[in-house]
Amino acid sequence: MSRINTNVQSLLAQRVLGLNNINLSQSLERLSTGTRINRGKDDPAGLIASENLRAEATALTAAISNAERADQVVNIAEGGLQEVSNLLNELQGLLTTTANQAGLSEQEKAANQQQVDSILQTIDRIASATSFQGTKLLNGSFDYRAQNVVSDVTDFKVNGAKFESTNLDVNVLVTQSAQQAGFFLQTVASAGGTLNLGGDGGELRIEIAGRLGSREFSFSSGLTNAQIADVINSFSDVTGVTAEVAAASAATGVKLVSNEFGSREFVSIKVLDDAGITGSGVGIYNLEANDFGTVQGTAASTFAAASNEIRDFGQDIAATINGVKAVAKGKDLRINTDFLDVDITLSTSASQTLGAVDGGTTGNSAFQITGGGADFQLAGQVDIAGKVSLGISNVAVRNLGNSSNGFLGDLASGKSLNLADASDLSSAQKVVSEAIEQVSTLRGRLGAFQKNTVGATIRSLSISLENTRAADSVIRDTDFASETASLTRSQILVASSTNILSLANSQPQSVLQLLG
Repeated sequence: MSRINTNVQSLLAQRVLGLNNINLSQSLERLSTGTRINRGKDDPAGLIASENLRAEATALTAAISNAERADQVVNIAEGGLQEVSNLLNELQGLLTTTANQAGLSEQEKAANQQQVDSILQTIDRIASATSFQGTKLLNGSFDYRAQNVVSDVTDFKVNGAKFESTNLDVNVLVTQSAQQAGFFLQTVASAGGTLNLGGDGGELRIEIAGRLGSREFSFSSGLTNAQIADVINSFSDVTGVTAEVAAASAATGVKLVSNEFGSREFVSIKVLDDAGITGSGVGIYNLEANDFGTVQGTAASTFAAASNEIRDFGQDIAATINGVKAVAKGKDLRINTDFLDVDITLSTSASQTLGAVDGGTTGNSAFQITGGGADFQLAGQVDIAGKVSLGISNVAVRNLGNSSNGFLGDLASGKSLNLADASDLSSAQKVVSEAIEQVSTLRGRLGAFQKNTVGATIRSLSISLENTRAADSVIRDTDFASETASLTRSQILVASSTNILSLANSQPQSVLQLLG
């Protein structure tokens, strides 16, 4: 059948040539751009998946940059703290030197105090000068703010807290009381009496030991309980044991207690010579485990039977903080979770009272955290789980120390623990030791943040970024081996289609032969 108005074969060849040209153009585009998906029509579902992966990769790249920036911030803070540590160690040496009072002139003591003042001023200067892009790091700018602190909380430190509300309640529930170690020595038969050794002229010899050390004491007849307690207390810094006159029933005696609270503390008694001590009820008594002020009714040992050492241990407080069981030491509590890292020291009464620490008002919290801290975004997803909060406390001298022993600023000229007076160097050393421990703990916490949190985060995010980009490449990038094969095929088909179209266009001319 021969027609000339409609060349069906030409239309077929044009259609096929057009399709082959489209395939050829697509292959050329993919090979020139290197991507398989250049617009939505290339692969709608693949485009969506690829764009999501690219967004994740961008966020991961930013998070890695954030982690590296956090590392640099902490590096600067660590540099300042290192110098503060060096100054505190130098201060410790000045204290020991000044304690050698018989070998120092008044001028030397005054010179040492001048060095102390210079050290304290330098520490304050470092605290106020250490900064990152103008943001102070060691002056409390990154410390946490708290309010409504009940009186039962004597000291606290917030090391980290994450919350999205206006404040975070810190609730403390005491489940076991903190106790000292101790014994009650009934040395006389009745109140107001004196030590009675049976008139043989001997001496009652007792070895008393605590966590710090031991000491042997000798007591003769006629001594009162107050005099016995004074002798023991003169060596309290050596033994870690304090004595006080106490009453039990109708008699009085000497109560021996450890200086501190907790399971590390102990009091031991070993009678080396009982010297025939006599009297009704005389002996060594335990104190009630849950009521340290109450003496048990029956003696744990006579003086004669205590030739083998008897020992009593203290007890750590047990409590929960915001429902998490706290690590306890004496009256100190600590929890360290991803959302709250806090140290709390309770008063003696609060640590020995079971129940909530609420200042006597039911429903109150121990205190509220209202803000502060250094927040670092260390994940691609911006939410509370991807945020890491770190508290950097103020290392000014007025903040180093504690309410129990005093603060570093008390060592300055004219203050209660200054070296020029040299009146209480032992207490001054306790303050310096506490300051050294606080700065060292802060440095350790910052170091752990750098090594574990930041370091692990960078490594983890880098792996996630690598895998995310690999997944995006699989979806979006061109497979050159496959695409070059498609290009060759398309080129051949286009050439073939062009030739066929030429033949199809010339076919109607054969009709002219029918016209003669």
